[in-house]
Amino acid sequence: MGMWHSGIVVENKRLTERLTSLKIDAPLDTFQAGQFVRVGLEIDGKVVARPYSLVNAPTESPLEFYFNIVEGGPLSPHLFNLKAGDDVLVASNPNGFLIIDEIPKTSNLWMMATGTAIGPFLSILKCQPVWEKFEQVVLCYSVRTEKELAYLDLIAELEKKHAGQFTFVPLVTREDVPGALRMRIPAAIEKGIIEHRTSISLTADSAHVMMCGSADMIKDVVSVLELRGMQRHRRRDPGHYTTEKYH
Repeated sequence: MGMWHSGIVVENKRLTERLTSLKIDAPLDTFQAGQFVRVGLEIDGKVVARPYSLVNAPTESPLEFYFNIVEGGPLSPHLFNLKAGDDVLVASNPNGFLIIDEIPKTSNLWMMATGTAIGPFLSILKCQPVWEKFEQVVLCYSVRTEKELAYLDLIAELEKKHAGQFTFVPLVTREDVPGALRMRIPAAIEKGIIEHRTSISLTADSAHVMMCGSADMIKDVVSVLELRGMQRHRRRDPGHYTTEKYH
């Protein structure tokens, strides 16, 4: 296969009727927390593949991917129905710049995710560099319904382990859920609600924002941040926010 590693499904854990955690035993070149890799299957004689972020830390195995089924999609319905022992392909070259090494030094790191885009942030939060580089880390995790809030046990462990340094803000847009904000991330920033809740400032002189998820969330958050004088981060021109689009 050349660019592909052969993998074996270890577990396919359905979290809802549309969301699953797929664990794969496969060799993989060294990757950094926050990166993605292509996962594929041979379908009708050709390899069909799509990029998925890694949920596991680089030191953990098996590989873990969290995703939703796309009805009529060329790959996700097939991945969704895999069983332990099934064959799967994993590309040999992880990619992506949503990594801590790419983030300029500042006081506070804000992570903003919608849906399954929580995956790369969980990988990052499992690793020590993020806790050494930033004074405060805030995770804002937005979903439509309460049952879509995944990995809450892991997030609770992180809150306990990094008490005083880590703050979790869940947002559920279509239901009233105790402890969660019922609004989208952009509105919660624009109205100052997230800053009030966390007592942590989201300003150009003290914060960097990492975003991963829906194009609408990213576009709208970028608009709010730029009104605050924050600009996109580039290697040649350091800025205040970094993005990774899922669709």
